[in-house]
Amino acid sequence: MNANEKQRPIGVFDSGVGGISVLKEIYQLMPNETYLFYGDSAHAPYGVKSPTEVFELSHAIVEKFIAQNVKAIVIACNTATSAAIARLRQEYPAIIFVGLEPAVKPAVEHQKNSEIIVMATKLTLKEKKFADLVDQYEDQANIVRLPASELVEFVERGEINSPELNTYLNNLLHPYLGKIDTIVLGCTHFPFARDAIQKVVGPDVFIIDGAYGAAKRLENELIRTDLRNDTVTETEISFANSNPDPAEIQLSHQLFEL
Repeated sequence: MNANEKQRPIGVFDSGVGGISVLKEIYQLMPNETYLFYGDSAHAPYGVKSPTEVFELSHAIVEKFIAQNVKAIVIACNTATSAAIARLRQEYPAIIFVGLEPAVKPAVEHQKNSEIIVMATKLTLKEKKFADLVDQYEDQANIVRLPASELVEFVERGEINSPELNTYLNNLLHPYLGKIDTIVLGCTHFPFARDAIQKVVGPDVFIIDGAYGAAKRLENELIRTDLRNDTVTETEISFANSNPDPAEIQLSHQLFEL
């Protein structure tokens, strides 16, 4: 594989700015790649839309990335992964696609016979992809589905530790306090509220998300296809957003620096 092919960019997209939590993990693992991040904040949240709507929005973003000659695309959104990744892989077989799924497996492996909450959007929790994932581990843990689509909107507004967010999380999680061992953050927006969630449930509850797992899968795919950038280059990260308000790009930079 020639050097020019290896130096092609990697596209990362999400329904908004939440996917930056995944971009950060990928960057830490592969700091010499070039990244294009696209947040579809104008259409957030995806989790309350139909699967068809989510596929169409995802397809349009993929077309933008392909026009920019990407070598891989990370769907840094659990909802879009559930609704779109299978069809996108069929339509674009030459592109590496890596998606996100709730980190149920590592949550189950962390502690035997645990009580696990999976916080995610309504659509993620309703999709067959998630049901199939849970079916693999239902005999090893008690897994509770907890819709938390409103949390996406808090993060989209840049509220990651506001009094309103804390009130929302207290109301959402209060019925489970003292009864759970683990929380799976099944949306890429949610890690930005991790500290606020931890404060509500206490320090003994283990909290995990799927960002690192996605980053490793991407790295493995790039190595397998001989597309890993093995040159010493200065990283380039470009942020774009469907919301024309310049504040969206500013928020993207702020979240990446957290």
